[in-house]
Amino acid sequence: MPDIFHRWWRNNQHYLESVWEVVKNGYPARKLIVIGVTGTDGKTTTCHLIYEILKKAGLKVAMLSTVAGYIGGEEIDTGFHVTTPDARFLQPFIKRVVDAGMTHLILETTSHGLDQHRVLGCNIKIAVITNITHEHLDYHKTMANYIAAKAKILRGARVAVLNQDDPATAGLSSRVNRLTKIVPFTKWSDSRRSLALAGDYNRYNIAAAAAVVKELGVSIKELEVINNFTGIPGRMEEIKLGQNFRAIVDFAHTPNALEQVLSTLKNSKFEFRNSKLILVFGCAGLRDKSKRPLMGQIAVKYADKIIITAEDPRTEKLDDIYKGIIGSLSNEQCAMSIRVDDRQQAINKAVKLAKKGDIVIVTGKGHEKSMCFGKTEFPWSDREAVEKAIKMLK
Repeated sequence: MPDIFHRWWRNNQHYLESVWEVVKNGYPARKLIVIGVTGTDGKTTTCHLIYEILKKAGLKVAMLSTVAGYIGGEEIDTGFHVTTPDARFLQPFIKRVVDAGMTHLILETTSHGLDQHRVLGCNIKIAVITNITHEHLDYHKTMANYIAAKAKILRGARVAVLNQDDPATAGLSSRVNRLTKIVPFTKWSDSRRSLALAGDYNRYNIAAAAAVVKELGVSIKELEVINNFTGIPGRMEEIKLGQNFRAIVDFAHTPNALEQVLSTLKNSKFEFRNSKLILVFGCAGLRDKSKRPLMGQIAVKYADKIIITAEDPRTEKLDDIYKGIIGSLSNEQCAMSIRVDDRQQAINKAVKLAKKGDIVIVTGKGHEKSMCFGKTEFPWSDREAVEKAIKMLK
């Protein structure tokens, strides 16, 4: 009961805060075409694809994503572990977008942001749901609640872009207002490819982005920007420092994302028959514990060597996080993994193990610039850690 009351109280605070900020900033979203993108996985890539296509088409477009905020040529830091900021940041940001003469805004939106009314007054005209899979059940408690929270993005939208291959998302068609246009997409909806966007999961991201820009009247010609899309920091980001193996950093921190990334790499063409896939990963502390055994099972399914390490443990004991990951594994499967608590040392270990033609992938942090121990955020970059480890080999 205390938890339910606390959540009710917090959500009402966010609601009142959002109303106040919307009024104080002059209802800024009403002056824009706002494209809201949510989903368990793929929303950041989809946002950036839409952004690049609209820029290429000559539209005045801004974006707020997990990576950063973008207005014109300015990049704006949104803070640590933030995708959808609260209204005290969001509404002034939208006002800045309007004041800068922008006409379109792409807004990456989380289930927390939707459930807590942080995007109230954002006037989302085109709503995109990439997929809905296991995540955030520490907060939502059930998948039904999680799906209901994601579905809130559809309220008031003129267009709903929905993944028809995803059962949870496809089922939301019945929750859409009868005046809302439903635009379904599948991984076969668009044939364009990018060398930086490998895997079936990115086919969905490309298809979702293409569906949105077509609704905005962008010509087919402008979609060719997808072919030259260079990717996003921390999303299948490859680090090349002359080493004889591949080193990749990715944000995958959900069961679905981890499986998509690892299966893509496992099915990729290794340089040698005996090449190995070496995975460094962990699970965040004080977050959805039910996904930990799923992540462990996925890791042993695809990786040849697994190094389990710290990933924002916060105030939770690493022992408990580790047990959650390996708890459902057999003794034989557990033997495939080693535990190295220090993330830099874990990455160093993976790099030292790598032989010619192997793939080392570090997941969970991606683009993030800090790691939380206790209640303190410490500077951290997976990319810099991998670079440091590779340089130590020379």
